[in-house]
Amino acid sequence: MPEKREAGPARRAAVLGSPIAHSLSPVLHTAAYAALGLSDWTYTAIGCDEAGLPGLLASCDRQWAGLSLTMPLKRAVLPLLDRTEPVAIAVGGANTVVFEGGERHGYNTDVPGMVAALAEAGVTMPSSAIILGAGATACAALAALRDIGLTSAVVLVRDRARAAGLLAAAGRLGMAVDLRPFDAGVRDGDLLVSTVPAGAADFYAERAQDPRPGPSAVLDVVYDPWPTPLAQAAAKSGAVVVSGFDLLLHQAARQVELMTGIKPAPLDHMRTAGQTELARRATLPSH
Repeated sequence: MPEKREAGPARRAAVLGSPIAHSLSPVLHTAAYAALGLSDWTYTAIGCDEAGLPGLLASCDRQWAGLSLTMPLKRAVLPLLDRTEPVAIAVGGANTVVFEGGERHGYNTDVPGMVAALAEAGVTMPSSAIILGAGATACAALAALRDIGLTSAVVLVRDRARAAGLLAAAGRLGMAVDLRPFDAGVRDGDLLVSTVPAGAADFYAERAQDPRPGPSAVLDVVYDPWPTPLAQAAAKSGAVVVSGFDLLLHQAARQVELMTGIKPAPLDHMRTAGQTELARRATLPSH
């Protein structure tokens, strides 16, 4: 557990995206600030689309420590950065902006966050992997798979024409990709990573009754509602299940470290706050 720091100048941070009201990031980051004694730090959610991103970045003064970015901003932010870490360039997207010395530094914490979430569940050396989807998170998944020792992955897509960004990222990462139709089987992968929105992978859950062996581990990036039908089916089949909350938690912890300069982030405090908020949301009428 890192030592608490005495409160310094008030600093601001936020998560940007569209839509953004559902984001759990403010809960996680605010819990981290409280645990670290950063009483003057604030973290909010701000609705922002691609068109509004340049202006919002330009409006961030010295009080701003950093920004978290969700869809559709991870790719759009790259031309607006002064410096970008190699993995964010390779993946083709940054989910974190840190303001430092008058510059905008870009990072991708989805990649180390995914590696950490898998490792926490004991998934460190899968023999093969299948990715559902071809968006920004799928690109991050390719980099995470590379980091845990794989050199190739099967990627299931709805529209091959929309996979150009993923194929370009694979080339930069040195990863071989086998593109297949979205309704192809997932039985030949040791690890299944679903990067598609809630509901889009439900039909895979129906195949859990298949007597043939399925993936031994499943990471579903959805975290609310949880568990998803895919996660339930995977657990029923005996697979290790990693939730989108696990990914969100670990990538947020890395963001806290980058923005505050304090390591390690107070992971347990962040986990408790996030789980409490998800439990609260589960009682709301919309659920």
